[in-house]
Amino acid sequence: MIDWVRAHPGDPRRPVIESRIADQPAAVWFADWSPDTVTARVRAVTSGGAAEGRVPVVVPYAIPGRDCGGHSEGGAPDLEAYDDWIDRFAAGLGSGEVVVILEPDSVAQADCLSAGERAARFASLARAGRVFKEAGPRARVYYDAGHSGWHSPAKQADLLRRAGAASSASSDGVFSNVSNFHGTADEIAYDRAVLDALGGTHLGAVIDTSRNGNGAPADGEWCDPAGRTLGRAPTLSTGEPRIDAYLWVKLPGESDGCKGSPGTFSPSYAYDLAR
Repeated sequence: MIDWVRAHPGDPRRPVIESRIADQPAAVWFADWSPDTVTARVRAVTSGGAAEGRVPVVVPYAIPGRDCGGHSEGGAPDLEAYDDWIDRFAAGLGSGEVVVILEPDSVAQADCLSAGERAARFASLARAGRVFKEAGPRARVYYDAGHSGWHSPAKQADLLRRAGAASSASSDGVFSNVSNFHGTADEIAYDRAVLDALGGTHLGAVIDTSRNGNGAPADGEWCDPAGRTLGRAPTLSTGEPRIDAYLWVKLPGESDGCKGSPGTFSPSYAYDLAR
């Protein structure tokens, strides 16, 4: 998106996209299984954020079978390779403060797996949290809680517990609404219910507010739906108990897979969101 802004100085949409989206902090996704380069790429983000006095937000997104073969299918070839990739990812975290959004959809969308596959995935996720916390002394790791329109808080908490999200050795809490549109008030209530069911007073929640200004579409459409707007600006100071941050995890203007390939930037979509 930054590249588009720089490459289109005369586009009439540019001032709106630049001021309302590009100038806001957003997460950096690592969506390709690239063991040879991931350490250096993560280090570049974390060290760059520290140099600017910002808290970087990184999203590991390479677990095998991600998205259950949907628009964002891909990831590591198997869990052994994934565990190695996680080790290399952790080596780039550094000693500064960093927020890790661990594998969107990996817990809430695990029903597509067999019981054995689900247990193996959850073991790898629990391991990933431990590795990140050990490698980055100031790393905060959050696990996938889906969103308020998906599982009940009790069911989601049960899944999260099995994935290691209740343990202080691997987790600082949960995230919700990533790449979705549910209203912030709904997510606050939902996340608190999940946290209550999960237990652990040390746990908090992160909410993706990048596209939820108008809430979710009435028909449940999730793939680049029309009529959505930007939500609350990213902040680590929400003023809400147990809500650690509002973050732009999904970059506004990046397609879910309907207006373009997943993760590709659509200036028309970004402009519609920003208006």
